[in-house]
Amino acid sequence: MALATVLQFSFAPVAGPPTRRRQQIRSSADRQALFSRIAPVYDNLNDVLSLGQHRIWKRMAVNWSGAKEGNNVLDLCCGSGDLAFLLSQKVGLNGQVTGLDFSREQLIVASKRQQLRAKACYCNLKWVEGDAVDLPYPDCYFDAITIGYGLRNVVDKYKAMKEVYRVLKPGSKASILDFNKSTDEFRTSIQGWMIDNIVVPVAAGYGLTEEYRYLKSSIQEFLTGEELEHLALESGFSSAKHYEISGGLMGNLVATR
Repeated sequence: MALATVLQFSFAPVAGPPTRRRQQIRSSADRQALFSRIAPVYDNLNDVLSLGQHRIWKRMAVNWSGAKEGNNVLDLCCGSGDLAFLLSQKVGLNGQVTGLDFSREQLIVASKRQQLRAKACYCNLKWVEGDAVDLPYPDCYFDAITIGYGLRNVVDKYKAMKEVYRVLKPGSKASILDFNKSTDEFRTSIQGWMIDNIVVPVAAGYGLTEEYRYLKSSIQEFLTGEELEHLALESGFSSAKHYEISGGLMGNLVATR
């Protein structure tokens, strides 16, 4: 199975300006090594950086996916599995949840978390190492798909969205959570200040300064809510709506096949 070319992390590092260090993490292999280093502190750092708010945003994303009892669903770019565990509770014992990510170490963390949790429904979870732009599933296979902080770091976003569209059943939804690229200058300045003065200094305490330094530029290079809606429609979706949440710092795209 092909290794994924998408990065997934709630405060995801990206390739920045062409310094020597940033050039060293441009390839797929280097990115995998980067996320292998991050995996052990992934969940703790998410809680610290968002003051636990990321759990609320993820519940919202799962609710918007429309996943329900007995469904077969996919959490794409699943990382350590937060959205996948929430989806598991939605679909229950009769459903199936697949968490797919390119980072084997993140999937190992997700699998260990699954083993430590007592809810019976978590037996419906499986973890797959794979490629977000070349999904190993037939057409019209899933009842719902979520992506948490992954699409922003896919190089070919159109191809990824086409794949999401392809494997979704007609009438089903994709729910995509990420940082919001606001068109409001005040919100953008607040977001940038928080990254520079909170996110990067906190990440430095974990030895991850370089991995987070260019987060701001990754958001600046991302798509606005309106552009995400257009991307979904161009990919074949019948409707798409982008919701700004957390004061416009975050956003969630809901696209219906």
